[in-house]
Amino acid sequence: MPGTTLSRWTMSFFATALSFLIGGEVMMVLGYGFPSAEIAAPETLFLVHVIAIGWLSLLMAGALLQFVPVLVARPLCGERFALPALLLIVAGLLVLLLAFADLSGGGRLVGVALPSGALLLAAGFSALVGIVAATLWRARPLPLPARFVAGGLAALAATTVLGGCFALTLAGVTSDGAMAGLVVSGVPLHAILGLGGWLSFTAIGVSYRLLPMFMLSPEKEKGTNRFVLGAGGMALFLVAAAAPAAIVWEAGVTGLLVAALLLGLAAIGVYGSDAVEIYRRRKRKTMELNSRMTIIALVGLLATVPLCVGAFLFGLSDALIGALVFLAAFGWLTFLGLAQLYKIIPFMTWLECYGPVLGRAPTPRVQDLVDERNAVVWFALFAGSVATATLAILFSHTGLFRFASLGLLIATIGLAGEFAFARRLAHVSDALRHPQGAVRPNLFLPHMPRGGHHGPAAL
Repeated sequence: MPGTTLSRWTMSFFATALSFLIGGEVMMVLGYGFPSAEIAAPETLFLVHVIAIGWLSLLMAGALLQFVPVLVARPLCGERFALPALLLIVAGLLVLLLAFADLSGGGRLVGVALPSGALLLAAGFSALVGIVAATLWRARPLPLPARFVAGGLAALAATTVLGGCFALTLAGVTSDGAMAGLVVSGVPLHAILGLGGWLSFTAIGVSYRLLPMFMLSPEKEKGTNRFVLGAGGMALFLVAAAAPAAIVWEAGVTGLLVAALLLGLAAIGVYGSDAVEIYRRRKRKTMELNSRMTIIALVGLLATVPLCVGAFLFGLSDALIGALVFLAAFGWLTFLGLAQLYKIIPFMTWLECYGPVLGRAPTPRVQDLVDERNAVVWFALFAGSVATATLAILFSHTGLFRFASLGLLIATIGLAGEFAFARRLAHVSDALRHPQGAVRPNLFLPHMPRGGHHGPAAL
């Protein structure tokens, strides 16, 4: 992919997202939110939005700013709006968190804070959607991974609209009965569209490009890829359709959700098969750590299937819902995100630092920017802690969950340190670290002329 340019603000999105992840894990260690509190308690809403928006959404946003141009082989449109999008999303999230904190302490500020936070978040996500959607629009017809991204953006828009409806109703801005009914029946839809649509559907699409790229596997669109796109997209459409159905008929939407569940499970199963095929056909026989850890993330995704089936067959207990959401958020999305960051951050750092001197001076490989012997310990601790915490939720063992959360926190801090070492070129030999003309990267914000290049030797 010659001619790849760095997104100026991607590293800032990543750094902010990691800060929210660490903050959320600290709260879990201290017993803030579920399972120490009720699943519908304001404290749980606080924690869930720290992870879902502060960590996962900012992580996905930063990744899209860098990789959507790679998916469509076109430059990013409107990149100057990336920083305003980041600032608006962070500001909106902080105001929303203030509202949730106030709900547990009397609710005097909720009437202002909830709609204000929702408005700021809507503005920030609208800017993000505008940047990515404009880039995709100019690149039609879209390759398959980009079509997943388009579907994820639609799910993000639907998630944001539902969240805005909840905020207006809970703040007392509207007292419409149908809207009040939506608050009761629409929370699961909001969660499914966010975790399953915006985050998971987009992650699956991007992985169809990143996994072959990082493992040198053949990239060929197949019928199974198109099935995952079609089945997953239809599942999300049915979930989105369930929201207005709940408003109009004020009745259950079980049929739509059952159909969506079956389609979603089928899509997950076929995607898992596609991922196995990508690994099997790789030309890079010795897998790097990020690729090996992605296998564990895929196992986390597949492990959500029996929990989904169990919820359908035996009912939605708080323990089952909590375990399912936690496993999807940490065992699948967070583990996948951390695994890919372990490659993406050194990859971007290499582009930023050594791209200007490529071919004119000796340079290290991307893999020389990391030390897998250290990082594998942190990944192992994280994986074990996720498994332990999931079981603790299922069996309502709050103390064990907090202990496992401490493992998550330690592992995340360890991995964040590895990302910082990569940015600082700490593992690169002195002879290759700073050749004349190379850029010295700073921790959060790339500073390089546009048009940095890389070649296959970098990988």
